[in-house]
Amino acid sequence: MLSAAIQILAFALALLGVLGAVVATLMPNWKVSINVWTSIMTPISQMQGLWMDCVWYSSGVFSCTVKNSVLSLPPHLQAARTGMVLSCVVALFGLCLATLGLKCTRWGGSHRAKGHTAIAAGGCFILASLLCLVPASWFTNEVITAFLTTDLPDSSKYQPGGALCVTFISAGFLLAGGVIFCLSCPGKRTRRPDCLQVDSVKLEKPTPRKGQEHHSSPSKLPQTDIKDSYSLQEYV
Repeated sequence: MLSAAIQILAFALALLGVLGAVVATLMPNWKVSINVWTSIMTPISQMQGLWMDCVWYSSGVFSCTVKNSVLSLPPHLQAARTGMVLSCVVALFGLCLATLGLKCTRWGGSHRAKGHTAIAAGGCFILASLLCLVPASWFTNEVITAFLTTDLPDSSKYQPGGALCVTFISAGFLLAGGVIFCLSCPGKRTRRPDCLQVDSVKLEKPTPRKGQEHHSSPSKLPQTDIKDSYSLQEYV
């Protein structure tokens, strides 16, 4: 497994990514209109987000309108809503797994179990980054295409807003944290040391072969030989 310091760095990157994804989901400036100058030279900025449309005046007045109807939204906006919400949920689940997979924590099981938990957390972070990148890329493409192809006046055109930048940066943080956590794969089990194998061999008793007789010393003779020696002495 990786060292504890690198895992903490990956956790910090993933945490920044989660916070950025949540903030980007709630921000109202996914696309921003070009500043419009009225007859009295008052600039107006119109912003559209995933959940509301806002208008900001130079006088400080800021008004927003919530998008209540879901079916009336364009497909890229519906996909952005779904993707960002799923990304936040998956990333938060990955944070819970990451706290269990950190080497500096006491919970989470054994060393090998922590490695598998860290890999699962990394997979959640990578999936969350993809759920950020895909809808954000689609949304950006729609905004740029509409800006370049339509013949509308500049006051009715929109350009990508700051929420998209936050989304892409957050996806990069999540991807980096996920890749680092996925590198926490536990190594293979090591083989038993040779000393243990030698001890097991020593404990095994040798078995004598069939038909082979072994005498500890030549002084220990069979009983028949001893009887024969006694009979010869008596005869002499």
